Amino acid sequence: MQDDYLDAFGDPEKFGKQPGGDILSNKKTFLLIQALEVANAAQKQELRELLNGNAADKVARVLQLYRDCKIDEWAIAQKDLFLNDALGYIEEIAVLAKRKQPLKDLALLLVKRDY
Repeated sequence: MQDDYLDAFGDPEKFGKQPGGDILSNKKTFLLIQALEVANAAQKQELRELLNGNAADKVARVLQLYRDCKIDEWAIAQKDLFLNDALGYIEEIAVLAKRKQPLKDLALLLVKRDY
């Protein structure tokens, strides 16, 4: 989920590449699937047309559709939900707390990274 989010909404300075590579290659990401589920009929039609074409402004228009459908907010909420679930499961593991910490650190790194 974080990779999909960064590809669409990441800061190119930090992420190291321009946003929208997944959009240009029509990759079926969590963001696209969610957009197709929540978009209204007109938005779905525009999204499908964009996916079937190679308009010069394809990335900008898809990202605007994502924002209009609040896909950016949804992705952040989902990442936080998954992270909280993972941290909860780690807490339930019957080992010393100090042995759990590397797993917690890894989970936080993967979900909170911006590169």
